[in-house]
Amino acid sequence: MRWQGQQLATADASALPGMERLGGFVQSVTTPEFAGMTFHEVLCKSALNHVPSSSAVPFDWTINPYRGCSHACTYCVSADTLVLCADGRQRRIDELSIGQEIVGSEKRGDYRHYVTTRVKAKWATRKRAFRVTLADGTQLVASADHRFLTERGWKHVRGAMSGPEQRPYLTTSDRLLGFGLGGRTRLGPFMQGEYRRGYLTGMIRGDGMLFHGTCTYGDRTTSVHRFRLALADDEALDRTRMLLDAEGIPTVTRPFVGATETRRAMTAIHTARRADVEAIARVTSVPVLRTSEWHAGFLAGVFDAEGSCSGGVLRISNKDSETLRLIHEALDVHHIPHVTEPARSNGVRTIRVSGGLPERQRFFRLTEPAITRKLAIAGTAVKTAADLRVVSIEDLGHEIDMVDITTGTGDFIANGVVSHNCFARGTHEYLELDAGHDFDSQIVVKVNVVDVLRKELARGSWEHEPVALGTNTDPYQRAEGRYRLMPGIISALAESGTPFSILTKGTMIRRDLPLLTDAASSVRVTISTSIAVFDDALQKSIEPGAPTATARLETVRAAAEAGFRVTVFLMPIIPHLTDSIPAIDHALTRIKEAGAHRVVYGALHLRPGAKQWFMQWLEREHPELVSSYRGLYPGATAYASKAYRSWLAKRVRPLMRVHGLDGEGEEDGPRRGPVSGLAARSTVVTTSRGMRAEAAASRLF
Repeated sequence: MRWQGQQLATADASALPGMERLGGFVQSVTTPEFAGMTFHEVLCKSALNHVPSSSAVPFDWTINPYRGCSHACTYCVSADTLVLCADGRQRRIDELSIGQEIVGSEKRGDYRHYVTTRVKAKWATRKRAFRVTLADGTQLVASADHRFLTERGWKHVRGAMSGPEQRPYLTTSDRLLGFGLGGRTRLGPFMQGEYRRGYLTGMIRGDGMLFHGTCTYGDRTTSVHRFRLALADDEALDRTRMLLDAEGIPTVTRPFVGATETRRAMTAIHTARRADVEAIARVTSVPVLRTSEWHAGFLAGVFDAEGSCSGGVLRISNKDSETLRLIHEALDVHHIPHVTEPARSNGVRTIRVSGGLPERQRFFRLTEPAITRKLAIAGTAVKTAADLRVVSIEDLGHEIDMVDITTGTGDFIANGVVSHNCFARGTHEYLELDAGHDFDSQIVVKVNVVDVLRKELARGSWEHEPVALGTNTDPYQRAEGRYRLMPGIISALAESGTPFSILTKGTMIRRDLPLLTDAASSVRVTISTSIAVFDDALQKSIEPGAPTATARLETVRAAAEAGFRVTVFLMPIIPHLTDSIPAIDHALTRIKEAGAHRVVYGALHLRPGAKQWFMQWLEREHPELVSSYRGLYPGATAYASKAYRSWLAKRVRPLMRVHGLDGEGEEDGPRRGPVSGLAARSTVVTTSRGMRAEAAASRLF
């Protein structure tokens, strides 16, 4: 690999969130060979990674000289995209933090529902920007690779009907799922004057006590000035106290009533100073000229005071005719549809927001009430009432800063529509490694990994347990051509007497075969490669970024000729596409001809995120198989049915025996060196440890 035109990027450790966990920052490097990528060179703190005992993977120690991969996904959206959080509030995606609760969605029965999930990872990049505009005014700025959920499934922002960019993509005939943003927003923050006074007017008129006059006691008349607001929700009380303070009106806080079995405790703010009470009266008087910001504040205040949102209905109740008139006026100003219910016997009338979830969410976004519990959305069905038809998709012609997140549900709500997130981080979560940086669009290179490894291997506590390389990111990805970390790692392991295995899809391992052969004379060394698809057209369609089967078989041949008993992971076997007897026999024939010693197989494992992607690919490429796959992988199930796996075993194992690739009777390892105990453990992946270990192995590829 050539690194011509190499340049130093901004050497800023802040470019990598969590840098303190990785070690010292050295520099960032860019090169034309990897357009759009940056290699962050770091000084790592440790080289050996211990796998938690609860993991099903058949090894205990790993080394990962690189974090990240040039094939990582490129889904991302503009940094100012609003994400719906679990508290019902919208926050910019670049302001979210790992672990924060947000709203995603999942399918329950026949319908998709909004659910609470968490941000598992977050990363930033720069991508060419595209703007998607919807009929209701909602705009979404994202990369061409980002996907949104439509009534016809997940679709990329841009794609093609044929060629290398063939994939489902948005057109003006598509309708997105969600509630949208409606293209309208408030003019400023809630602390500014007009909103502030509107909120105080709505809150105090709705639930406060304001008395400014005289009282007669016997024969004496006394001026009395009283203000009190008592609420059970501290959020609204705290906001009111803060806004009054911003108006220069101090208040005193005290308990009002205690909690009972049927009532929550209430706290009050109050003042009895004449000047302050008079000031509150002035602030909460209705201005002659009422701006949209005042109306937004008024709606937020009166909703916090006397509103509710439950059972999919947003209501505000009051009996004062002027207050009811102002509520109507404010809703009209912001074009929020509403109806008035008949008056109750006590004279209270209720104004109800109509238009479903889109209008309720727009009400909350426009007004920003203080009380969180009234904003909950979890459990609500994803039903699109807003007009979310795609109107236009514009190439903005330049790159911008973008952000993406990984969530527990594989999606999130972006500007009011269901948005896909990156799914290519499952191995990190499974191995309990950091998902936020291992598969970032930026490549982290542990330039001192060899020196650190030598020190760790020299410790008296090191028991020379087998070490696995290639379990997280491929140690022979293209960047290895520059950094050449593997020769030093191989030498360090061999010199310390530590057995090791290497799993790779790449072909660069051939460079190090002489060194590996020398190492195998003193320690157990295992070389494995994964080859899933032997049909060139299918392989190009399903894993376009990986080397061809022919190229990988040549690597197997070279390693076998160097004296290694190479294991080939025939994973995953794809139901109905690569599981026929002719297809399996063809694969095993080619593997045997290349000189492999043994094959480990496993059925397709569809973890969350990958499942959605694969089913989308299947619908496009092989729609006739969709119904069968729904039976093999029902609901959220990641594993093929037990019946299918049993059927596959009866089909594959006899063919493996026929080709002499079952590995029975001897363990893997170099033919002229000690046998590899690590490779022997990997045999267990599809035998005695069953489905959980099989899934663990499949996640390595």
